[in-house]
Amino acid sequence: MSPDLLRVLEFDKFITLLSRFTASEPGRELVLALAPLGEKAAVKLALAEAAEMVTYQSTGGTLPLAGNRDLLPLLGQLQAEGSWLAPLALLDLLVSLEAAQECRRALTGRAELAQLQVLVAGITPLRDLADELRGTIGPRGEILDRASADLAAIRRQMLQLRGRIRKTLEGLLLSERYAGVFQDNLVTERNGRYVLPVRADHRSRIKGFVHDESASGQTLYVEPATVLDANNELQHLQREEKREEERILRRLSAAARHYRPDLLENQRILTRLDLRAAIGRYARLTDACAPQLVATPLLELRSARHPLLLIDPAGSPRDMAVVAIDLLLGEESDTLVVSGPNTGGKTVALKTAGLLLTMVKAGLPIPCSPASRVHLFARLFADIGDEQSLEQSLSTFSGHLVRLREILAAADGDSLVLLDEVGTGTDPSEGGALALAILDTLRERGARVMVTTHLNLVKGYAQLHPGVSNAAVEFNHQTLAPAYRLHYGIPGASNAMTIARRLGLPEDVLARAEAYLGDDERAGLQVMEELNLLKQQAYAERDTVRQLRLQAEVDRDKRNRLLQESEAQRQELLEKATRRADRLLRDTEVRLKMILTQAEAGTHDARSRAELTSALHVVRDEVTQVRTLPAVPPKPPTEVKLGEILRIVDLRSEGEVTRLLDGEVELDCGGKKLRLPLARLAPCSPRRFARKGAARMKKTIEERPVQTKLLLVGKRMEEALILLDRALDDALINGLSEMEIVHGSGEGILRRAVREFLAGHQGIRGFHPAEAGHGGDNVTVVELGG
Repeated sequence: MSPDLLRVLEFDKFITLLSRFTASEPGRELVLALAPLGEKAAVKLALAEAAEMVTYQSTGGTLPLAGNRDLLPLLGQLQAEGSWLAPLALLDLLVSLEAAQECRRALTGRAELAQLQVLVAGITPLRDLADELRGTIGPRGEILDRASADLAAIRRQMLQLRGRIRKTLEGLLLSERYAGVFQDNLVTERNGRYVLPVRADHRSRIKGFVHDESASGQTLYVEPATVLDANNELQHLQREEKREEERILRRLSAAARHYRPDLLENQRILTRLDLRAAIGRYARLTDACAPQLVATPLLELRSARHPLLLIDPAGSPRDMAVVAIDLLLGEESDTLVVSGPNTGGKTVALKTAGLLLTMVKAGLPIPCSPASRVHLFARLFADIGDEQSLEQSLSTFSGHLVRLREILAAADGDSLVLLDEVGTGTDPSEGGALALAILDTLRERGARVMVTTHLNLVKGYAQLHPGVSNAAVEFNHQTLAPAYRLHYGIPGASNAMTIARRLGLPEDVLARAEAYLGDDERAGLQVMEELNLLKQQAYAERDTVRQLRLQAEVDRDKRNRLLQESEAQRQELLEKATRRADRLLRDTEVRLKMILTQAEAGTHDARSRAELTSALHVVRDEVTQVRTLPAVPPKPPTEVKLGEILRIVDLRSEGEVTRLLDGEVELDCGGKKLRLPLARLAPCSPRRFARKGAARMKKTIEERPVQTKLLLVGKRMEEALILLDRALDDALINGLSEMEIVHGSGEGILRRAVREFLAGHQGIRGFHPAEAGHGGDNVTVVELGG
């Protein structure tokens, strides 16, 4: 696609705008170099990467792409063996490496970012090089002391020597012997040596060397003889420091030279990520998306908007409503004739079609409906605008003809041709005839054509030829302003008289103009105007019906959603009530059994024990009534799928379906396999499961250790029975067949409480004292799986 065509379609303006969204200079340069891609596979890959970047950014993801430094000039310096980079250049290498490492880490391991993962997989982390640079170069580009032991030792000596020199010089400044000799009481440096500011008229009082003087000549900067040797030693150490720093830089530069191909590839990937990130930011601002790519030669852009109308040159959304238009060409008609008033948006519609197609071919999402369909035409031609060529002595009409000649020479069945005001610039009759001949030729070649016109001859051509359709740009007759929408199936009136009246042309001039129109022309314009009005009314009514239908669908979906949420809430409340009732029942039983046991151990008579037992039954009945009153018996699942989460009704737990059996399923409960009949299962509450998540449920089960022996010796009775209840639940869930309860002997109170509790538990088959060699009556063995 030629640069002139890209300029006519304003693709250059768009990529300049897009470049404002980049974070690095290499990214900006890549955006400015964008052009249509040659292969469909490349287009699909680019669109997929852009869509994934939008997904990543929509979840709050950001990448450190400002760290994508331009390494090409730096690495170019390293091509010569023995060359080395300055500390700031090495710092740029480090920043770029850290950015590459972070981008790879951020985009790896996310299934929804498949293409971006493939892209960052090409990044070589070079962690050893990064660690070496990080340990050598500071954040301001300085070489750190820890870069080498020799450098640290040299700098330590220099620091100590500077301290001694300053101490000696400060002693001179404070000495009464030299009172009035110094211009200021400060130590300064000249030519890398420590000196003192001596008044010129007291020069003879200080032995030493003059290194400089002030502009006025009143101050001499003297190096006292007492620090001459120390300053010489300091300069020697400074030279040693420079040599050691150069050795370090050469070593680091050699390492960077070794990894030059990897560093350049990392920069290429970071730059491509910067391009995709810029596209993602633009797409989110404009609701841009990738259209469907089809093999059929068509252009079906629905709710299309011109990108330059959405974003201002500074990269911010414009504070204006942009009318979305439908541009439909190729499936039912191979040629679209767009007509209507001047300033009505005909040329904008044409440019929108051309620019959006060019953007798609460049792998860019476009502001349109996701239902849009686009064929990647191999060739795109456009004759838009009134460009004259003074150098070639071409008029506007001649300039159009030159471009039309080039189009006719190259257009074929895989071409989209955009013609603005074809046949204008000359006599309307001849221009119209020429336009029809051009349309005939292009259609015979199989090209898809979109043309704007004011010529009635071209409008009539669309009405009379199958495969050619008219579209009128909507004109508001109340406000006398264009509405920019396209209405298909009717031609548009130019509305020259109406627009002239709106723009304030004198009425007497307009009256004369209308008088010059023939009766047939006036009648034809009136009929066309009435048709347009009727068509607009029909479109308005259709839009109203469509809105009502959409609203009805929204209301229906909302009602269904509310019903589902209400049912889920009800089920969740019932489950909570059941769990609370279960806990209340068990806690009450534990407390009352403890009272009974204490009563048996005390002086209470049989009547008191009978009363307490009666109270236990009353509480149990009341709690059971509370528990069962609101509950709806859970329905066993009718259809069970592998991977589905089901609730075990009597164990108050969940598990994942791993096998489907005849009337039974196998559940995975935190790594333990349970085979259960469907009657004991119920669907898991969607809200509860969404909130907890299967992973969390499994983690909870797995994190609680399964006890095969429960030690209750020394526990208070109430605490011991609560621990026993929980341990039995865990044992049943994890499929244990037996567990031991160590309660000791003592006075036998805890042993009796434990065995009475076990006697009323529904989940066990039985219990008995342990064998004599395994604890005897101090231990109770519980047989599980009732």
